[in-house]
Amino acid sequence: MAKTKSKNQNFGKSSQSKKQDSEWSFPLTSYNYKIIGLGALIIAIAYGLMATAISDDPNQWNNTLAVSVAPVLLTIGYCVIIPYGLLARESSKTEHPIG
Repeated sequence: MAKTKSKNQNFGKSSQSKKQDSEWSFPLTSYNYKIIGLGALIIAIAYGLMATAISDDPNQWNNTLAVSVAPVLLTIGYCVIIPYGLLARESSKTEHPIG
């Protein structure tokens, strides 16, 4: 009987001998944190504007900032700026010459 070599001689052995040097870095940079901070600031301003409409007199009209501007700022903060801050990548200023 002829012995046949298996295609996978390292079957069952640990893969520690083929250790790869892959470095993991956190995907968010200071640029991302600045944009997220701007979004949080806009959201805080919107909640502050919304709080100005609180009144004890039910006959008094709520101010325009609380009724119209604050919800728009909240929508922009939560749906535009925060997701952009999570997904944005800083553009590299250096151009690579072709050739």
